[in-house]
Amino acid sequence: MVRNAVSALTDDALVVRDLHLNDDEPVPHQKQFTPFREEWGETSQFGFGGTSICEVDYEEAVGAVYFLVNDHENYRSAGVARVEVIQGVPTITQRLGDRGWWWDCSEVAKYGDIAAYRDVNSEYIYIWGHPPNWVTEWPHTEYIYQARVKAADAFNLDAYEYWWGREKGWRTEVLTEHNSETAVMWGAGQGQVVYSEYFKCYVYVHLNLDGPKVALRTAPKPEGPWSQDKEVYEATPIDGGFVYAGVAYPYLDETGKTLTIAYTNNNHTQVIKVTFE
Repeated sequence: MVRNAVSALTDDALVVRDLHLNDDEPVPHQKQFTPFREEWGETSQFGFGGTSICEVDYEEAVGAVYFLVNDHENYRSAGVARVEVIQGVPTITQRLGDRGWWWDCSEVAKYGDIAAYRDVNSEYIYIWGHPPNWVTEWPHTEYIYQARVKAADAFNLDAYEYWWGREKGWRTEVLTEHNSETAVMWGAGQGQVVYSEYFKCYVYVHLNLDGPKVALRTAPKPEGPWSQDKEVYEATPIDGGFVYAGVAYPYLDETGKTLTIAYTNNNHTQVIKVTFE
């Protein structure tokens, strides 16, 4: 069972190239991208929810992927893995941490389960995540928290900083106060951050909680303050399925005048193109 995989984008938003294929016949299938490890008590029934691969070292072709370890409905932990380009294909070569993860979701935020972003205007990687498992009451379950690290230090847990709100700012201590003051967003689905050259601001692309609607938020900095949603498209669920995971393709128009966005609709990937005025 494959819970996540990796594919290469092309110049055509409607075409991707599937990577890490197995030998199945007549149709090969993709292998698991983030590997489960039996020695850590993981099985093929575990899910690994990943967001973006963030560039760490361009010259060495090294990146980092942030992921959430899911045991059925139990969001156990969040971690980071080292990604290297081997024979032209992004490949996970190491999961960091003694048991393959860093953040215990029973205690701290699920860093990386919402989004991960390599900032084009600084040396930082930013990661966003939902609150820890002990937060169970709505609307508190929908707050989103943030951490960051210099890209060169992405594989050093001690180098991470955590956002403690407008008053306290960035601190090296792991966030322990999960509330509206320390959160950077509320009510956002899994998505992607891009920097818009057209608007000169950061844009968060996601599917919001108000139905299957593609929405954008803007902010002057990755830590915000983030605007309210601007809904740009409403999808029609296929067979009543779930619509989620907005992904932007900013490289298709570096002027930022247009933004191509993909999302998952049931088990289909659909693509729209937004033109800004």
